[in-house]
Amino acid sequence: MLSRRALCAAVLVSLGAFASPVFAAELPDLGGRTVTVVSENTYPPLQFIDPKTGEAIGWEYDAVAEIAERLNLDIEYTTTSWDAMIQAIHDGQYDMAMNGITIRDDRKAMVDFSEPYMHSEMLMLARGDEDRFDDAESFAAFEDGLIGSQPGTTPFYTAVYEVLDGDEQNPRIKLYETIGAAIQALRIGDVDLALTDSTAANGYVKVSNGALKLIGEPLGAEDFGFIFPPGSDLVAPFNAAISDMAADGTLDALNQKWFVDYAMGQ
Repeated sequence: MLSRRALCAAVLVSLGAFASPVFAAELPDLGGRTVTVVSENTYPPLQFIDPKTGEAIGWEYDAVAEIAERLNLDIEYTTTSWDAMIQAIHDGQYDMAMNGITIRDDRKAMVDFSEPYMHSEMLMLARGDEDRFDDAESFAAFEDGLIGSQPGTTPFYTAVYEVLDGDEQNPRIKLYETIGAAIQALRIGDVDLALTDSTAANGYVKVSNGALKLIGEPLGAEDFGFIFPPGSDLVAPFNAAISDMAADGTLDALNQKWFVDYAMGQ
C-alpha cells in the first residue's frame, strides 16, 4: 500500500504550481483566430466524456477555454486516436493537441511543446483485495502477473523499463487501445496491475469504492505540455497565457476543481 506520506506527496505534485511564475506582460490579442484542437477524450480528469451528459469535459478543456479567452481565440475541437495524434500534429492537420502529453525529447523531434502546465508522478494501481504483491519489485517477481497498458505511452514505457525487464515485447504486458480500457481490465481481473500518472490514479481510486488501490512508491515524474506543429506561432502566446494563469492562481483553481472537488461518475 502506498504510504500516507507518499500518497500525499503524489497528490501535492499533481496539484502543485510550477517553478515560480512571473506575471506575464500584456497578452497578445490574436483577433478571434480559429484554432483547431484535437484530443482523444479518454484521460480523466484531463479530458473525457461525461457519462451523464455525453459532453467532453475536463481540466484541459477548462484550461484551453481560459487561454482562448485571454488570447482572443475561437477554439474548434475534434478527436483522433493517440496513436495518430503526434504524427497528425507534425503534419499540420490540427493546430494543437491536448492529451496529457508527456514532454519528451523524442517527441520534441516531431512537434513543438508548450511550457509545462502540470507535473505528475507515475503510480501503480492494483485491485483493492490484491495481496500477492505490494510494490514494483514484488510484482516483477510474481511471474504470473500481467500489466495492462496502452502502447506508446509513458505508463507503457515505465512498465517495461522500471517494473519489468526492459523487453517491450514482454508477454506479461497486455495492450489496450486506451489507458481507461487497461484500468477496466484491471477491475474485472483480466490483468493484475496498471500504471497511470497521479493526475488520474487518485481519481480512479477515489471513485472505485475500494475496488482499486495504490501500491508501492511513485515511479519517476513527468511534465505535461500542449503540442503544436513545428514552428507554430501559437507556442509563444500559449506559453504567456500559461504563465499568466500560474501567476494569478487559475491553474491552482483548476487543480482544485478537477483533482479535489470533482467526483467522477456522480
